Amino acid sequence: MSGHSKFANIKHKKEKNDAKKGKIFTIIGREIAVAVKEGGADPANNSKLRDVIAKAKANNMPNDTIDRGIKKAAGDGSGANYENITYEGYGPKGVAIIVRTLTDNKNRSASNVRNAFTKGGGNVGTTGCVSFMFDEKGQIIIDREECDREADDIMEIALDAGAEDFIEEDDSFEILTAPEDFSVVRETLEKEGIVMASAEVTMIPQTTVNLTDENDIKMMNRIIDLLDDDDDVQEVFHNADIDE
Repeated sequence: MSGHSKFANIKHKKEKNDAKKGKIFTIIGREIAVAVKEGGADPANNSKLRDVIAKAKANNMPNDTIDRGIKKAAGDGSGANYENITYEGYGPKGVAIIVRTLTDNKNRSASNVRNAFTKGGGNVGTTGCVSFMFDEKGQIIIDREECDREADDIMEIALDAGAEDFIEEDDSFEILTAPEDFSVVRETLEKEGIVMASAEVTMIPQTTVNLTDENDIKMMNRIIDLLDDDDDVQEVFHNADIDE
């Protein structure tokens, strides 16, 4: 991984997200619908729904909007059937890109994703062509300014709950877990009153590709921006280290 602060990246993403709240709420609304359909409307008995609710609150989604989404999903037997489809491909200089979509129209999603890659000078590859370059991990970021607990205290709580690693940065703490242990670790920290800037299961690149050429950076950002604007796209992961 690059030397860039992961928390700075989180804050940058949050600022972008604030400008696109409608998009974020659409993404989370679909995740709520899928979680309810898979595990029921009671968060107490549905860990996936609890994780989505935590994500919603981290993105400042109002409680009544969350509740409405759950009730709608629980009572909407004839609602849209969303399907998870993942695309993999390459950007400038062979940058590896993974795109996760949640869609009710896979032809539309495939066309839009392919278009985003093409306009950024990249190309969609076959399933598995780049995913081996990433590790799927639960990742929890804690803002040091928002936390009054000592690093050793947080580390002990996290590791006792099943976390794999605890990384101390100047401005944040990063906790990594196996995907299957993420919910337990996140909920343990929540019960301890520890505020999390970000908590999600993500894809962490094993190595990065440094982009320094102005055109490469422009094309990479074009791909990301086009994907960000697509309501079907839930998440985009890449291994570009953009020198800006």
